[in-house]
Order: sequence, then C-alpha cells, then structure tokens
Amino acid sequence: MTMSLISCNCLALLLFLAFFFTVSLSFEARNPEVEALIGIRAGLDDPHGALSNWDEDSVDPCSWSMITCNSDNLVTTLGAPSQGLSGSLSWMIANLTNLKQVLLQNNNISGQIPKEIGYLPNLQTLDLSNNKLSGHIPESLGFLNHLQYLRLNNNSFSGAVPLSLASLPQLTFLDLSFNNLSGPVPNFPAKTFNILGNPLICGSHSSEKCSESVLASPLSFSVNPSSDIQEEDLIRLGNLRSFTFKELQHATDNFNSKNILGAGGFGNVYRGKLGDGTLVAVKRLKDLTGTTGISQFRMELEMISLAVHRNLLRIIGYCATTNERLLVYPYMSNGSVASRLRGKPALDWNTRKRIAIGAARGLLYLHEQCDPKIIHRDVKAANILLDDYYEAVVGDFGLAKLLDHAESHVTTAVRGTVGHIAPEYLSTGQSSEKTDVFGFGILLLELITGMRALEFGKSVNQKGAMLEWVKKIQQEKKIELLVDRELGINYDRIEVGEMLQVALLCTQYLPAHRPKMSEVVRMLEGDGLAEKWAASHNFVNTVANFSRDNSKSHSSVAHDDKDHDHSSVFGMAMTMDDDYDAHCMELSGPR
Repeated sequence: MTMSLISCNCLALLLFLAFFFTVSLSFEARNPEVEALIGIRAGLDDPHGALSNWDEDSVDPCSWSMITCNSDNLVTTLGAPSQGLSGSLSWMIANLTNLKQVLLQNNNISGQIPKEIGYLPNLQTLDLSNNKLSGHIPESLGFLNHLQYLRLNNNSFSGAVPLSLASLPQLTFLDLSFNNLSGPVPNFPAKTFNILGNPLICGSHSSEKCSESVLASPLSFSVNPSSDIQEEDLIRLGNLRSFTFKELQHATDNFNSKNILGAGGFGNVYRGKLGDGTLVAVKRLKDLTGTTGISQFRMELEMISLAVHRNLLRIIGYCATTNERLLVYPYMSNGSVASRLRGKPALDWNTRKRIAIGAARGLLYLHEQCDPKIIHRDVKAANILLDDYYEAVVGDFGLAKLLDHAESHVTTAVRGTVGHIAPEYLSTGQSSEKTDVFGFGILLLELITGMRALEFGKSVNQKGAMLEWVKKIQQEKKIELLVDRELGINYDRIEVGEMLQVALLCTQYLPAHRPKMSEVVRMLEGDGLAEKWAASHNFVNTVANFSRDNSKSHSSVAHDDKDHDHSSVFGMAMTMDDDYDAHCMELSGPR
C-alpha cells in the first residue's frame, strides 16, 4: 500500500515537472516580434487576407507576407501598402525595435498614430499616406533620430505641426499635404517637403491665416521636371545616397572595361569600390534621349526605392547629371543565376528550387504589393542575382519606367530579351504583369535545363516550337530529357515535374490564361497546382476538339491544325534565324 502511494506521488510529481518544463520552454520560445505583429494584426481588419499567413504559433515571422527581415532574422520592414486594411494601428508596433521601414500607405487605417511609434530607434522610413488617420501628429516622432523619409499626406490630421519634427537630424523628405493642420510652419531640415492643402497653416512667424500665395512661400518642394538640379547640389532621397560623377568614375577606375560585370539594353554594369572600401555595382544607363529632367528622374527613383523586399535588389544611391544617369547597388559576389548555371560547381536542385520561389516572391511584391505596381519587363536568369546565401534577388525592376517616362504610360519601346519576351509584348509593345509571368516561366525552364532560352530553343533541332516540344516531353513523362545534365541523378523527379507544369502554365499564349504571381508562388509551394493544371488541360482539349470538328473536310491538314492549336495555347511562334537573333539580342538588359 505504501509503495503504491509512493509510486502515485512520484508519477504525479513527474507529470507536474513535465508540464512545468513544457510551459517554461513554450514561454522561452515565444518570439517578441511575433507577439508584436500578432498584436498589430489584431487591431486591423484585413478583408483580402493580406496578413492571413501571420501565425501566432510561429517562432519565425520572416516567412510571413508583408514582412522583410535582415540576415539575423530580425524584422526590418513592415510593408503592406494598398491592401485594403482598415482598423487602427496598434501601439505594439513599438516592440519591433529593429524596424527600418513602415510602409502602410494607400489603405483605410483610421484612428491616431500611436505615440509609441516614436520610440523605434532604427526607423528610417514612415509612410502612412492616403489613409483615414486623424488626431494630432505625435510629438514623439521627433525622437526618431534616424528618420529620413516621412509621408503623412492625404489623411485628416489636425492641430499644429509638431516643432519636434524640425529637430530631426537626418530628415530629407517630408510630406504633410492635404490634412487639416493649422498654425505656423517650423523650419524643417528636410531638403524636400510639402505642406499644401492645409488651409489653416500660417507662416512661421504669424498667427494669422495665410492666403494660398503666402502658403507656398516657405516650401522647397518642386515637381517641375525642367528645373534640373546641378550635380553639385547633393541631396538624399529617402534612404538613397547621391554620388558625384567623379566619385563613381574613381570607384570604377574610369569605367574601365575590365570592371564590366554585365552589358545590355539598359547599359553596362561595373564593379566598383567606394572610398571606404565598400564594393558596389554601378549601372551606367544609356538611351537617355527620351528621358525627362533630373528632378523627374529623382522622383521616379524615390518611388522605386520604396520597393523593399528580401528578394528585391535595393538601390544604394544614384548620380544624375545633364548627360549621365547612374545607379549604385550592393555588389553580389555570387553573380547572377545565368552565370551560375554556366559555372562550376553546378547549382544543386534544392538551390534551384529555392531560387525559383524567391524570384517569384520578389515579382509578387512588385505586382501586387507595390503602389504603384511595377512591371519588370525583362525577367530572365541574368536579372536574378544571388546573395551570399544563394537567395534570389530580383534586379533591374523599374528601370524601364525610368527610361520610358517621357513616353506614354503603355510604352511602345520593347525592352526585353529574345526567348523571354511574351508574344503580345513583342507584337504590340504593351506590357502587363502577365508579360513578367511569361518571362518567369522561361526562367523556370532555364533552371530545369541549365540552358539559356536561345540555346535551349536551338537544341530542339527546329527553329521554333520550343514550348510545344517541352509540352510534348511533359506529356510523355520523359522529363529526364530536359533536366540539366550537370545534376546527374541528384534531383527530385516529382518536384521537377511540378516546376515544369508551372513553367508551362506561365508561358501560355494568351495572357489571360497565365496565372498571377501570387498563384505562381502558391503553386511552387505546393498549393493549387493540380487544380490549375487540370483546368488548363481541359481547356486545351476543348480547343483541340473544336478544331478537329471544324477541319473534318480538310483531313489532309488535320494533323497540322492540331499542332497549331497546341502552340496557340502553350507556344509562341518564335523564329530564331541568325539575323533575327542578332537584332533581338540588342534588347537584352544587363544584370
């Protein structure tokens, strides 16, 4: 009896200790950044599910949508513009102490800015423009000593402009326009600021209401593209550094050809070394005849620089003079996907799969999470760079817009690379998100085969029908004929087959039949591919049956008609004569 009682007590003690340690470990494993983000989500209404994968049971928020982390897996960017979010912004944002960027513009967020946001020690960019925020602008924003870019325009803020904003040492861009602010205007340190559309604002030394003419007097905000700023007038755009032409000339050894990393339609890219020893990549843009002035260029560049994502190449700085436009990027020691596919050792299959998903996420951000959205127009292996950890980094986005700004919104200048250009873009010059989806599909084929699109097309032994041949290989389940020989047998046949299906869905002839990049990401992650593939396959069969029914009286050419129907869905009648190849290679963009 006594032994039985002792056994029961021991068992109870063990159960208690197990429970205690489980709770303790659970508590210790709780990530404060996860708690903060879940608190932020709780205060917001998310009608489109933009934050749906924010999981409170997760220990790592870096894979969540709208979140960017640094190399230490700490959250540095909360970016959810144009997502239809409403509700209020939680004070718990202050617990994300590593935040550098908060981009929540173009939503329906209401209430006040929590004063706690002023205690984020590393914040550099705060964009809450085009929401329904009200109340006073918190004085605590004046504590953000690293803040460089502040946009609160197009809200319903009232009261005086906080004097504390005038003491921000690094502030270079400020937009408070179109609110209900009143009182005097402090002397802001910002090089560029806008306070128009606040009828009760007065001059800095007057308590009287200002007329519209007086209202404009303290402003240094300019949107006149003809008033080009001289090279000597060095300003910072948000987080961008302005370089002099001489600095970049010295960094690249006078743009020595030995330092060229890549060349193409946008210009040459040079390896450079700044005065402090930092390695950079300097892109020297060409074809400047159609561009507008320096001020307009800077404004466009500022918008592009706000596209911040772990799978997008960030811009460090720029140089703009009357005759030159140069962009400065971080130097990527592992080069581009194109160079690595041709190099040794070969990229293993898991790395290729990770590259595909990373590039897809970067394009998804450009298409569906940027405002305004950005269409790349030259998605290819040479424009997907690899960081130190072989994570995919999409480069060259937004450059087509920079160079074509003087033209109509839908450009007629075809910029791209032969083999990657969608058929509708080649024939009409009109680009869309689906143009990028087509190029991404070709990129997937390059990752599978290890070959450039042109090389791959010529290896088929016919001058065209590249995609039709790939479709045939897929139907006959002979995918080993496609897989890069450098992989040997070290690949997952099922995963290759699934990536091949995604590639074929992305390269369908009609843009409307191609998936969105959000669908592409889900399919690459294993969600929804079977349904999408089945729906597309049923459509192909319907078209083929319709064609056969209409060609019974022409049985002698029925086989050709069937082939034609096939290419109309999955293919692009791409001629690859040498002269045409040489012409189209002029369209190629650099890394």
